[in-house]
Amino acid sequence: MIHMCCKRPIVHILLVLFIFLIIPVAARQKKPVTAQQGKSVTEARNWYDGFMFNDKSYTFEFIRVLGASAGGGSDLGECIETARHICDGDDESWYREWMKRADRLYEMAQKWEKEGHTVSARKTYLRACNYYRSASFYMDEPEKRALAVAAWKRSRECFLSAISSFPYVKSVRIPYESTTLPGYYIICSDKAEKHPLLIIQTGFDGTGEELFFGYVAGARERGYDCLIFEGPGQGEPLRLQNLHFRHDWEHVVTPVVDYALTLPGIDRQRIALMGLSFGGYLAPRAAAFEHRLKACIANGGVYSFAETMVSKMPADFCRLIETDPDRFNRELQEGIKHNPNARWGVNNGMWTFGAQSPAEYYRKVKPYTLENVAGRITCATLVLDSEDDIFMQGQAEKLYKALNCPKSFYRFTREETAQAHCQMGATGISEAVIFNWLDQVLK
Repeated sequence: MIHMCCKRPIVHILLVLFIFLIIPVAARQKKPVTAQQGKSVTEARNWYDGFMFNDKSYTFEFIRVLGASAGGGSDLGECIETARHICDGDDESWYREWMKRADRLYEMAQKWEKEGHTVSARKTYLRACNYYRSASFYMDEPEKRALAVAAWKRSRECFLSAISSFPYVKSVRIPYESTTLPGYYIICSDKAEKHPLLIIQTGFDGTGEELFFGYVAGARERGYDCLIFEGPGQGEPLRLQNLHFRHDWEHVVTPVVDYALTLPGIDRQRIALMGLSFGGYLAPRAAAFEHRLKACIANGGVYSFAETMVSKMPADFCRLIETDPDRFNRELQEGIKHNPNARWGVNNGMWTFGAQSPAEYYRKVKPYTLENVAGRITCATLVLDSEDDIFMQGQAEKLYKALNCPKSFYRFTREETAQAHCQMGATGISEAVIFNWLDQVLK
């Protein structure tokens, strides 16, 4: 057995690196890191390496915000100027600077709305919405969650203010068990003919509002209506209703499909479901049991979420989850102190899965596998992968191989600049591949 002791923090850090498959963060810095301080263009493996931050998690979250510009969720100068004031790896700094940017835009949007500048107010509200979401991202430790919830509330408030002048976007409530789930219904046109419907859901940490900045515009241009929803463990259901993730996601999606069939203008024979990130497990799981779906898109595909959590941990340490959970919790918490991605992953996981400790969280993820489930999917399924996916590496291929239905596989590459998780920062090529496939399946 590997000997581990809380007096040897380097062992803890190495364990976390095994778990999350990322390189260590750079040393703490008093000033933000710029691209010039990082790798040169010729040295960088990916187009975003060393872009504003050295820490991989901060880099990814930055291009996540920046990539939303395609749907009106950010602006280049605002993002870069904000990032320049963030200290690499400092979660409080990240929160503070995005909040400052969002607050400024929120005040501007309110002023312009009162003055009757509807379009200017709407666009400004949308950017503020996404900046508030980003501000809340690393505020998931128990003692900081009140800040996360407050920022999320302002994010949603901004979005609702923005869509109040959008005639094609409607906020909806979807019946679910003894409560309702929040969603947004977006119509492509008011023409009389029936439209195909794309249901879109997020994953481990996104919000319904964020989804609006990704694929909605492309869907509308191609004649698709969209229904965005948040389920347990996500957005409002987590923050206001205290609902946590459940592995049997069909019990979430079936009520969503029931609701979709009540919408006017929907072609009941052309309903597709797309899940992003951890949604790459949730959507296929639902499709295995909800056979009214004509198509399913897993971006990226996840065969076993449980496997991504434990596959790279030393076996002896992994066994502590059951044999000595207190020691597991203690040593893991020590190891993640200086690793933003690992720290966020554990804390967000405990929150969204309703766990009181890391060991309990790791036990809760065990049922989240598509083993003996993927083969039950009957609708056409598109499994997407990204060459530099730092979260779900290798999972998409495993899911694709387990499918017996009509299936397609696509790996986004560095040459396409779409190699990041969920093709972050490359909405154009991602949208094209997805809708080209969907057009063929639903035509």
